[in-house]
Amino acid sequence: MKPYNDYSSYLKERYGVKVYRISLDAGFSCPHRCLYCNEDGSRSSYADPKKSVKEQLSSRIEYLKKSKGASKFIAYFQAFTNTNSPGNRLKEIYDQILPFEEIIGLSIGTRPDCVDPDKLKLISSYKNRYEVWLEYGLQSIHDKTLKAINRGHNFNDFLTAYNETKKLSIPVCVHVIIGLPGETREDIIETARGLSELEVDGVKIHLLHVLKGSQLEKLYKDGSVRVLAQDEYAELVCDFLENLSGGIIIHRLTGQGKRDDHIAPLWALDKIGTIQKIEETLRKRNSHQGLHSS
Repeated sequence: MKPYNDYSSYLKERYGVKVYRISLDAGFSCPHRCLYCNEDGSRSSYADPKKSVKEQLSSRIEYLKKSKGASKFIAYFQAFTNTNSPGNRLKEIYDQILPFEEIIGLSIGTRPDCVDPDKLKLISSYKNRYEVWLEYGLQSIHDKTLKAINRGHNFNDFLTAYNETKKLSIPVCVHVIIGLPGETREDIIETARGLSELEVDGVKIHLLHVLKGSQLEKLYKDGSVRVLAQDEYAELVCDFLENLSGGIIIHRLTGQGKRDDHIAPLWALDKIGTIQKIEETLRKRNSHQGLHSS
């Protein structure tokens, strides 16, 4: 048992096998460029926007079946903002997953200012066939931070979207970033407590990292912004987890950009080592997710 409620274990317990997520680039764009984003829009290294969603799924499923013995998959619309299009176009794109019997889940990454009731109803309609997750990039509950990172929306915008989403009983995963400019340890803990109070279903934890072509690159190179050391990051993630409700599923503990685009911190490229450091830190503390949550 891990000292946190991890997504992989949740999926394996529910479906009986390891479930693999397939990251997709469906050709969407973003209405706003955040401080840390570059032109790739968090695209996975294997996602090819020149191919249709159906083609991307077909090739990746074949690869994972051969290399991993995989049998069940989640279609993850990851790159850019995956509700940033009219509803009829969204349906055309999402429906491309329908021919694949091996797909058991649908995850859609977006922003809280890019949904509306009609789009949410469309997403909800897939729940009859798939385990559906709507993933909102929030990063912090603090408006001062959202402004500093040029997020383009405030916390109240997120609350509005979140409440509309929960009315349709769509599970919500919230993305947060550890190490944002100006944020203190207490700010990070307050974000964990705020998400716990909202009873969100899942959280993805990211590390602030510097990518080529982002606005953050210039600030990092002129010394205006620093990035965390691995030990610092592990300690802060543990602080976050201790103050996050134990029932919330942890979809991710760290993240990094493409190797060719990644500038700093270099240790972030060792994803497995970073996860091990976080787990080791929790064990040293004799701690676990939800330790300090009410």
